[in-house]
Amino acid sequence: MQDPYKTLGVAKNATQDEIKKAYRKLARELHPDVNPGDTKIEERFKKVSAAYHLLGDAERRKKYDAGEIDADGRETGPFGRGGGARYSGQAGGDPFGFSGANAEDIFDEIFGKGGRGGGFGGRRQAEKVKGPNISYELSLDLAEAIIGTTKRINLASGKSLEVRIPAGSEDGQTLRLKGQGMAGMNGGEAGDALIKLHVHPDKTFRREGNDLHCDLAISLAEAVLGGSIEVPTINGKVSMKLPANANSGTKLRLRGKGAAYARGDKRGDQYVHLTVKLPENRDDELIDFVREWSEKHPYKAR
Repeated sequence: MQDPYKTLGVAKNATQDEIKKAYRKLARELHPDVNPGDTKIEERFKKVSAAYHLLGDAERRKKYDAGEIDADGRETGPFGRGGGARYSGQAGGDPFGFSGANAEDIFDEIFGKGGRGGGFGGRRQAEKVKGPNISYELSLDLAEAIIGTTKRINLASGKSLEVRIPAGSEDGQTLRLKGQGMAGMNGGEAGDALIKLHVHPDKTFRREGNDLHCDLAISLAEAVLGGSIEVPTINGKVSMKLPANANSGTKLRLRGKGAAYARGDKRGDQYVHLTVKLPENRDDELIDFVREWSEKHPYKAR
């Protein structure tokens, strides 16, 4: 959301009364009851209402001015602090109400006590308006995104809500919690809470679509002789058969060890990229053996 002061057309040092007057003027001009069927005006009306929700409450405005929350009401600290980015709001009553700055009371002043039920000037039925959506951001580890988990976020009302993160979730994906946004007008339904996921990079795994990739060092003996080796997966370690004569760059596949697809029970695969690691310290015996062996068994490596 843009600067709420600009949205309402007031200065940053405006009084609460001036903010209320500015909102009343805009609400009279933009109310859907006055502009039936005009979706652009209705969208602007929602933005104005959201701006007034932020600035019409002195406490919320104070937090915004201090940089503690942004124009969308999200805390400006690190993503996911306390299980989710908290959108500050009042506790009790309407979960997204206007503590001390109730928009519906203002509509009553503008359109009369029956305005919300009887329409503008009592001439027709008031149009129901869905409340604006509210955005949140939530941080996840890669394992949580791949396997799925449940996270708790703090809603604008001060209450917390458990959010189910589906298996296979991706960085940048947005989850929608229907009816958990700001309150609607004239009996309209509440907006939604939109939760954008941020997945931290992992030290071991890289994700490409629904497949996972990891690098694995093997010894010279394992590369030559093959055998059974232990491989990390997102669900824990598993044993994998290593073929003899494996080279650096060899790619092995573990079926079904990747991320879940959005539909169905299918999962992607995990690819293990091998790197042959020689002993860190000089080994004269190994050097002599390789020199003798290479003289008897020359081959082209490039």
